[in-house]
Amino acid sequence: MNRPSSVYNQTLLRLKKIFSSFDNIYISFSGGKDSSVLLNLCIDYIRKNRLKCRLGVFHMDYEIQYRETIDYVDQVLNSNQDILDVYRICVPFKVPTCTSMFQQYWRPWDEDMRDQWVRQQPKDCYTQKDFPFFKSNMWDYEFQLRFAEWIHLRNRAKRTCCLIGIRTQESFNRWRTIHSKRNYYHQGLKWIHLIKTNIYCAYPIYDWLTTDIWTANGKFGWSYNHLYDLFYQAGIPLDKQRVASPFISQAQSSLKLYRAIDPDMWGKMINRVNGVNFTGIYGGTSAVGWKKVTLPKGFTWAQYMQFLLSTLPSETRANYLRKLSVSIEFWRTRGGCLSTKTIEKLRNAGIEISVGETTAYKTNKKPVRMEYQDDINIAEFRELPTFKRICICILKNDHACKYMGFALNKDEKKRKKRIMDIYKSLL
Repeated sequence: MNRPSSVYNQTLLRLKKIFSSFDNIYISFSGGKDSSVLLNLCIDYIRKNRLKCRLGVFHMDYEIQYRETIDYVDQVLNSNQDILDVYRICVPFKVPTCTSMFQQYWRPWDEDMRDQWVRQQPKDCYTQKDFPFFKSNMWDYEFQLRFAEWIHLRNRAKRTCCLIGIRTQESFNRWRTIHSKRNYYHQGLKWIHLIKTNIYCAYPIYDWLTTDIWTANGKFGWSYNHLYDLFYQAGIPLDKQRVASPFISQAQSSLKLYRAIDPDMWGKMINRVNGVNFTGIYGGTSAVGWKKVTLPKGFTWAQYMQFLLSTLPSETRANYLRKLSVSIEFWRTRGGCLSTKTIEKLRNAGIEISVGETTAYKTNKKPVRMEYQDDINIAEFRELPTFKRICICILKNDHACKYMGFALNKDEKKRKKRIMDIYKSLL
């Protein structure tokens, strides 16, 4: 009986496909375990096959990171210079933050805050003056898309491929990135996606497990970010050890680790980004909407929402109210898609609803129109419109209201349209 091929051997076949199909290849490198393994795989493949090509390494330097990560990135970007073209990006794009009620974003390498930078810019980095397309209202994810086009034109490439080290084991969103039916696959390969004419993204290690990553590091003696050793010593489970922006919602509960692992950086970042110390103390607790959130005595959730809104800066308060207005209108006129089981629970609870038969969404669920409730004590709580969910959203400093699943507001729709216009040449 034939033994199934290992993920390592499958990846070598994928790299063969990539290096034979594209003349301009670069890898998105964060310093994390996944992108590091992918970079090592590519370096080994180029050397063992004696390929006469160069590999681009795209690193978005967010200014604030663990010292271990910074040192590791420095070491990697300064090695293998005979085959690597390094693009270390130090640009003040907008980056989401959930540490503050006053700020929806912060800017690494903001020239207006140069005296508060946590460190100096690395030597030979690329700054905003190197990119004619950069605008002050550009978010980090927009920059990544525009960079792909920039490097494609700069290198006068026929076909460009950006290699990304994400694995479907990490989250449902990453699984969906690979398997979504909205993707335009290259030659039917679900791990290579078209993003613009002659520009692609590839995910060669999408089917690896966390254990595969560390097995490869040990077996081949590859270098890795020793921050993971410190995570392990701090008792962080393997599947929770991630190198990411410290200020996003998912990182709130682990932000406090900076204080123990890298106290020097902790002292600097407190002064750099609003709300870091508070989030370090209370991140992952009910104080910022995690775990069990209790209603203050004498309040309804709607009243508590009004109280929370009254404590916010006017711009932040207006943002939440715009989101709420859109959501209320949506549930009144179009309705959210719910399962038959959830609909039955709502009726048993005596909640007035109107159930439609068809919806424009591709789902077997039915559209349900209803008014906002104060709270609904059923397992499908997160699918339903309640003032409790808004309170949790505010406590999390979730300015984009991802926890709520709110529709895009007017400004966000404009931003989405601007991005879509850039890539309107999609096939």
